[in-house]
Amino acid sequence: MAVHTPPSSCFGAKKYQALAPLRILRGLVCLLVLLSTAFIMLVFFGFISAVIVRLLSVRYSRRATSFFFGAWLALWPFLFEKINKTKVVFSGDDVPCRERILLIANHRTEVDWMYLWDLALRKGCLGYIKYILKSSLMRLPVFGWSFHILEFIPVERKWEADESIMRHMLSTFKNPQDPLWLALFPEGTDFTDQKCLRSQKYAAEHGLPVLKNVLLPKTKGFCACLQELRESLTAVYDVTIGYKNRCPSFLDNVFGVDPSEVHIHIHRIPIDTIPESETEMSTWLINRFQLKDQLLSKFQVQGQFPDPATQRDLSSVKSILNCMTIVAVTGTCMYYSFSSVWFKLYVSLVCAYLVPATYFNIRPQPILSLLKMRSSCHLSNT
Repeated sequence: MAVHTPPSSCFGAKKYQALAPLRILRGLVCLLVLLSTAFIMLVFFGFISAVIVRLLSVRYSRRATSFFFGAWLALWPFLFEKINKTKVVFSGDDVPCRERILLIANHRTEVDWMYLWDLALRKGCLGYIKYILKSSLMRLPVFGWSFHILEFIPVERKWEADESIMRHMLSTFKNPQDPLWLALFPEGTDFTDQKCLRSQKYAAEHGLPVLKNVLLPKTKGFCACLQELRESLTAVYDVTIGYKNRCPSFLDNVFGVDPSEVHIHIHRIPIDTIPESETEMSTWLINRFQLKDQLLSKFQVQGQFPDPATQRDLSSVKSILNCMTIVAVTGTCMYYSFSSVWFKLYVSLVCAYLVPATYFNIRPQPILSLLKMRSSCHLSNT
């Protein structure tokens, strides 16, 4: 099979919008608000909901964590759609709210995963979305701690090292009463022309489809997700993301210079239509990415995906009220943190806990569960 020269890694690439002083100032203010609110939500609410409440109940811990962090995560769609005026265009299937799903998406750039929040917010699952992401991101201060609190699954992108931790964490997500959006990027890394050429060469040598707009997907993680969670999932969402006028970076999002439009195409696949053997699941995933590649080729020409879908716009009033509430709560907590010795001690202790807990992936278990386990072990020994 011939290896094709990949197109530019972004569709319809154009110059940045002018980075005027006012835009820089606005971006810095937004970044300061996002960082400060993230830290306060993490220390004062995330720790209580994900650590203290978890000692009593995992289910109620996840509900509380979803409530608090869902409110904070909603700041990002507010930034994208209302402040930066990025147009988010949905197409494909109109999916129901609060399904338990596995979401697979292409990985055009470092911030693809942020735009999934715009969809999750509209479907009432913003606080329940979890990502499988590279473990180096867990070492980021503040944000890495938040990823740990939100139960993101860290991977080294080496299956021999990742399988045990991944299957262990997946096994804790089986309760069908817990809403779940588990997001996976099967390509394993973001798309670049060099990576595309390497992927095409590997595909040609192994008799696999040669793809131009996506990388050949890695199948082990996808198969593990379905093997562990199939009984509690409703569907798989195959999501394809395309950008106009260029693929954004994190700072592009902060300063609002790009993208002008984000197009999100959703294909809902019922879980019972997906094969169960690992070989057939791997073939199924590769076929889905072949279709995704064709879809992106058409997007490159037409500037849109087929089958436009109607999704409600974000309410400006609700978004502003949520932002004002988060800022007010953050300001109050920061005031007490600087003025009270006890609050300073509390913040210090929480940070001292989160550093090793994130690094070693430590999560407390409910006390009653531990007592029952100890009791059963004692009975079995006697």
